[in-house]
Amino acid sequence: MHVHVLAFGALKDRLGRQQFPLELPPGSTVSDLLDLLSESLQIVAGLGSLPAKIEDPGRSFRGIAVSVNAEYATGEQVLNDGDEVGLLPPVSGGAPLEIVSVLTRGRIDADPLVAAAKQGEDGAVVVFDGIVRNNTRGRQTLHLEYEAYEEMAEKQMRALAAEARTRFEVRHVTIVHRLGRLMVGETSVLIVVASAHRGAAFEACRWLIDTLKKTVPIWKKETFVDGAVWADGEPFPAALAVEPETPHE
Repeated sequence: MHVHVLAFGALKDRLGRQQFPLELPPGSTVSDLLDLLSESLQIVAGLGSLPAKIEDPGRSFRGIAVSVNAEYATGEQVLNDGDEVGLLPPVSGGAPLEIVSVLTRGRIDADPLVAAAKQGEDGAVVVFDGIVRNNTRGRQTLHLEYEAYEEMAEKQMRALAAEARTRFEVRHVTIVHRLGRLMVGETSVLIVVASAHRGAAFEACRWLIDTLKKTVPIWKKETFVDGAVWADGEPFPAALAVEPETPHE
């Protein structure tokens, strides 16, 4: 399959082109694409002017973000023929991203997201990794399905991350939530908070997951060995809940 790669900032210079087609095996992920670029910059189809090798080529792709069709992507996201993949170096002259907020249908790989959140000024990184367990109230779980009002959910997640940074004075927040079908043991939501002090990081992380569960429009359907049901979820806060008017008698 073929994807179209867009390189920005310093990556454009290192790769020698701003955009180019790239051929990948079917089923390749974002991480597979980066591995191929790291191994040799001459795998770019139809381009003979790129340097064959660079010293420690993987350095070019450490700490970057990647987009697929203009949406942030994780390393495990599977690419499709015709996808547009953006290689995004740290913004604002290399300053670390303060907020990463993503909805994804690909598997969530916690390790690179945690590593990318860490900076020299941080004294603590607190991680909440919500995973699919094999039972709910004694019923054996086969799989879960998450759906969202995606545009609204993305806005709410970004707003929560921004509020957490201000409220708890933490430096960085990552929120990644999975959509689609998840099997037992897979990550459904990952929250990473980096801060100079552990207390603020713990408090922000707890507040983020608790508030996300109450306010972000994401729904969970649980499939058991003996049936399926939409999870009840937590009631909306009073400020958001809307009730129909009481009919007149």
